[in-house]
Amino acid sequence: MGTPAAPDNGRFRVLVVEDDDVIGHHLETGLRGNGYTAAWSRTGAAALTEASRTPYDALLLDLGLPDMDGLDVARTLRNRFRDLLIVILTARTDDIDVIAGLDAGADDYLVKPFTLTVLLARLRAHLRRRTLTTPVQNQPIHLGDLVINPTARRCTLHNTEVPLRPKEFELLALLARHAGEAVSRETLMAEVWDENWFGSTKTLDVTMAALRRRLTDAAEPLPVPTRLPRITTLRGHGYRLEL
Repeated sequence: MGTPAAPDNGRFRVLVVEDDDVIGHHLETGLRGNGYTAAWSRTGAAALTEASRTPYDALLLDLGLPDMDGLDVARTLRNRFRDLLIVILTARTDDIDVIAGLDAGADDYLVKPFTLTVLLARLRAHLRRRTLTTPVQNQPIHLGDLVINPTARRCTLHNTEVPLRPKEFELLALLARHAGEAVSRETLMAEVWDENWFGSTKTLDVTMAALRRRLTDAAEPLPVPTRLPRITTLRGHGYRLEL
């Protein structure tokens, strides 16, 4: 079997939202120098306007913007663009700040200061997961009344769509491919986020809690009994998806 072709960075559009001129310029030129299509907005309002005008694949978002809270920008764009990759850039290191960012819809985060090399590695990891999948991984997965379709990136329950954020979907799809098996936290972090992840794993806990809520919320209004898989926590190890 041959090696899969490398992703085409030039087709991956990145919007940088950063009010610091030095950092913003460094990120924009660094991304362009590595083959990405990049644009730079200095305020939240400018970012919202730019994102509504041009389709982007990823958003690099500073939280400390001069005109509005970066979390509000994240929430607004997550509601508009479900598949947009949102990476928060923050100097805030407390867990509560990271959790707030993930709850606002972010998929990933980097704590300042960080190097361009680390940022590019994160983007490559996200880009690979979007483009390099096998035919087996693309097959729809049926678990009770839940259907996960990796190709369409859709999840349905009794033919009713369950709205999932990108990382919630990837987490569910990975557990579904290993339904009935124990999947370790390390495997989940490596496969859904980054094999070289070095930050807090609270991002996994927050995403898992949100995924459980969305599945439960989707099942409650249905007028018929529903066979919904259960995500079981395996303390000290990870999680298992089972009926």
